[in-house]
Amino acid sequence: MAPPFRPKQARPAGGRASGARRAGGPPPHRPGDIDEAVLYGVHPVVEALRNPQRCHRRLLATENGLRRLQEVVGELPLEAEIVRPSEIDRLLTPDSVHQGLYLVCDPLPSPDLESLPDDAIVLALDQITDPHNVGAILRSAAAFGAAAVIVTIRHSPAATGVLAKSASGALEHVPLIAVRNLGDALETLGKRGFLRIGFDSDGDVALDEVALRKPLVMVMGAEGKGLRQRSRELCDHVARLEVPGAITSLNVSNATAIALYVASRR
Repeated sequence: MAPPFRPKQARPAGGRASGARRAGGPPPHRPGDIDEAVLYGVHPVVEALRNPQRCHRRLLATENGLRRLQEVVGELPLEAEIVRPSEIDRLLTPDSVHQGLYLVCDPLPSPDLESLPDDAIVLALDQITDPHNVGAILRSAAAFGAAAVIVTIRHSPAATGVLAKSASGALEHVPLIAVRNLGDALETLGKRGFLRIGFDSDGDVALDEVALRKPLVMVMGAEGKGLRQRSRELCDHVARLEVPGAITSLNVSNATAIALYVASRR
C-alpha cells in the first residue's frame, strides 16, 4: 500500500516542486496564481490525462477508480498510487465527489488575446467568483465550441478543485485567458473588430434584435452586481434574454448557455 499523499508545504512565490515540469509556451497568467492544479472525479481526470498540454505530477486512485480509468484511457501517462478512498477524502472538502481519482498537475498556460482567430466566439466573465458557475460556463463553452473564456487574474476562481469538477473536463478544451484588466481587453478586442455584447436582465435591446456576427465576445456580469460600469460602456450592445415567465433574471451559467446557443444558431 502506498503511503498517504499529503499536500506540499507552502513554497516561496515562483517556487517549483522538485522534478516538476512546466508546460511549454509562455509563463501562464493564472487566476489565483496557483502553482499546481488539483483535479478529481472521472471526467476532469480522464480529460486531463488525455491532454498532451498537461504536465502530470501525481495520480492517486482507488482500485475501482484505477480500473475505470484504464478502461477509458488505456495506458496511463504516469503511474498511479493505489490508495483507500478515505485517503483521498482527507485531501478534499466533505462534499467533494472524487469517484476514487485525484490528480495533481501543472496549470495550463494561458494564451494571449492576439491568438484568438478572426472568426471566434468568446466569453468574457466580469468578476464572476463562484467556481461552480465558472465551471458550468466552461462546460457550456466547450459544448458550443467557444474559442476561449476571458477572466481577470483577480476576482476569479482558480482553475482547480471545485471549478475543474464543475467544468467536467472542459478545462482541457476551452482555454482560459487571464487578463489584468477586463476593460482593456474589451478595448483590444474592439479594435480587432469583435462585436462586444454585454448581458443584463434589463438590457437596452433583446438579443433576438441584435445582428450577430463574428468575431464576437459576450460579456457576462457577476451574480447580483451585474456588469461593471466600464465593461458596460465598452460593449456595443447591452442585451437581455427574452423569457416568458414571471422570473426574468437567470443564473449566470444558465444565461450563458442560452446566449451561446443563440449565437451558435445565428
